[in-house]
Amino acid sequence: MKKSKLTKLLSFVILSLILVGFIGFVEKQTGFRTYQGAEISIAGISGVYFVEEAEIRKILNEAFPELKAGLMLEEVPMKEIEDRLNGHPFVKSVEAMVGQKGILNIKISQHQPIARIAQPLAADGYITVEGRVIPTSTSYTSRVLILEGDYAEKLMDKGEIMSEMPELMDLIQFIVKDEFWKAQITELEVNSPDDIRLFQQVGKQVIEFGDANDIANKFDRIEVFYKEILPRKGWNAYERVSVKFKDQIVCE
Repeated sequence: MKKSKLTKLLSFVILSLILVGFIGFVEKQTGFRTYQGAEISIAGISGVYFVEEAEIRKILNEAFPELKAGLMLEEVPMKEIEDRLNGHPFVKSVEAMVGQKGILNIKISQHQPIARIAQPLAADGYITVEGRVIPTSTSYTSRVLILEGDYAEKLMDKGEIMSEMPELMDLIQFIVKDEFWKAQITELEVNSPDDIRLFQQVGKQVIEFGDANDIANKFDRIEVFYKEILPRKGWNAYERVSVKFKDQIVCE
């Protein structure tokens, strides 16, 4: 009986030593792994890429010239790489990790433009779904709702619109999420928070929207104008339509 217990104890000790040795071997081998290159994955937005792989590789080559095959993995500055790529205006988030074979995997998600601020005397900018204003891309031009006007340019200078005029974001979202209005309303002229005008794909009338409140009710009245007034008066009967006053449609 004692011999059996001794045998089991010795077996346990031997197995433990083997396991410890194996772990040490794996850790040693891991410590000698080296960087073997980078794989870059960019999540497109409806098949559109505002950030290209070649551009990301150029940034890596210029910012991290030491990042070459053979570099010890513990010397790969992953946090710095993430921070540097996050500085790209179209990059929303970056995740960098090293795989088993020494490959640096970089996963990138992009900001999604929802509208474009057009400026006659300066560079345009995109508004993202979060309300952030970012530069336009040299890689791709997105067909989105256009914003013009003095106040739109002021928002461009601020770099975001949520703190200045969050209701404008509600208006933009309302338009782009509705298939009909997305196709019909092509431009917003934002002269001030309470002076917004809508321009249409079909129809010459300028729609005076007023402020960006009571949005659904105002679009219901625009729909009444389309369905009940235009069929009787004709598409070219009016040059101006106003829904900025509560429960009114003013046509001139």
